[in-house]
Amino acid sequence: MASNGKSRRPGRRKSEAPHPIDVHVGSRVRLRRLMLGMSQEQLGVQLGLTFQQVQKYERGANRIGASRLWQLSRVLDVRPEFFYDTTDPVRAPAMPGGFAEPPPDAFDADPLRKRETIELVEAYHGIPNADIRRRLFELARALAAESEIPAAGRRKRTRKYPRREPRA
Repeated sequence: MASNGKSRRPGRRKSEAPHPIDVHVGSRVRLRRLMLGMSQEQLGVQLGLTFQQVQKYERGANRIGASRLWQLSRVLDVRPEFFYDTTDPVRAPAMPGGFAEPPPDAFDADPLRKRETIELVEAYHGIPNADIRRRLFELARALAAESEIPAAGRRKRTRKYPRREPRA
């Protein structure tokens, strides 16, 4: 068998955009890293990588292999399936396209990738008093319910979360 001396693995060319799944997995790595208050450099040290490599993983520019994903799950203290989870903890939209691949724009609109969402979650979990956290959650829920004013002729949406009775 003749060889041209250069064997190249099949894969994505540099000019091609990252695959949406790679972008999603990278965004979940970034989300978890920020939730733990860890810098790219700190994560890189624990993985034996440079912060630039971590940055490429988070952007989806570099694919994350199975062994690296396993290592990430250990360092970030989550199960490996966390990185593939598409459930949005802020709001879980219906999937009208089923398992069809969403357009790349859908990943840009993901609220989990927004700095504001991450800062909000960090601030919420930074409140040491559980009672204050609960009251803040109730306030946010009430404000969200107020913004759901039903249109004329449409039924009002039912509550996603049942009301809890106040503690005595």
